[in-house]
Amino acid sequence: MRGTPTVSRALIWIVALMTILPFLMALMTSFKTQMELFQGVFTLPSSLNFKNYITAWQQGHFNVYFMNSVLVVIPVVICSILLGILAGFGFAWLKIPGKTVVAALLGLGMVLPSEAFIIPLYHELRWMGLTNTYLALILPQIALSLPFTTLMIATALQQVPRELVEAAVMDGASRRKILWGLLVPAIWPTLSTLALLLFIWTWNEFLIPLILVNKDELRTLPIGMMFFQNKNTIDIPVLMAGAMIVILPLVAVFLVFQRKFISGVTEGAVK
Repeated sequence: MRGTPTVSRALIWIVALMTILPFLMALMTSFKTQMELFQGVFTLPSSLNFKNYITAWQQGHFNVYFMNSVLVVIPVVICSILLGILAGFGFAWLKIPGKTVVAALLGLGMVLPSEAFIIPLYHELRWMGLTNTYLALILPQIALSLPFTTLMIATALQQVPRELVEAAVMDGASRRKILWGLLVPAIWPTLSTLALLLFIWTWNEFLIPLILVNKDELRTLPIGMMFFQNKNTIDIPVLMAGAMIVILPLVAVFLVFQRKFISGVTEGAVK
C-alpha cells in the first residue's frame, strides 16, 4: 500500500511529460532555422530568434485572423454566460411546466455533434443572409454553448443554501436583486470556470467557421492556420511559429485563470 502513491505520482509525471513534450518540441522548432532543424529534433535553437514569428504573422495574415477570433470569442462568452444565468435561474428556482423535458432536450443538444446539423444550419443562415458575416460565427456558437451553460449554472444555483434565498425573499428583495445581488456572486467560481471553458471551445472551433464563412477577411485563427499550413509545407520552423500563434493565447489565458478554474471545479466537487 505504501508504494501506491509513488506509482500514482510516477504515472502522473509520465502522462504529463507525454502531454507537454509535443508542445515543447513545437515551441523549440519555432525558434530554429532550417539548418538547425536538420541537426535533430531535440537540439536546442542557438538563440530566441523571432524571425519565424514575424514571417508567419505577415505571410499568414494572422493579424486579421487573430482579431477575428477575438471579435468572435468575446461576444460568445459574454452572451452565453448571461443567457445561461437567466435560463439556469429558471431551471433552479422557478416552477416551469415541462422542465424535465426541456432539460432532456438540452442534454441532447450537448451530445449532438456539429456535423449532424451543419448543412441545415448553412442553408438556414444563407436564407437569412447571414453567411460570410460575424453573426454567422457568433450566433451558432452561442446556441451550441447554451445547453451546457444552462445546466452547469442551474446545478451551481441549486447548491446555494435555500435559507439565503428565503431570507432575501422575506426582506422583500425582488427576483432581479436575488439573482444578480445574491446568487450570481455566490457562484462566481463556477462562472469563471465556465468562461474559461467557453473561451477555449470557441477559440478552437473549426467546423462552423470553415463552412459558414469563405471570405479571407472573416476567417478565424484555426481556419487561417489550415490555409497557412497548405501554403507552407516546407518551411517547418515558420509553420510551427504559426501554430504557436494559435496555441499560446490559450496557454496564457489558462495560466492566468488556472487557480480560479481549479477552485471552481473543486468547489463543485466538494459541494
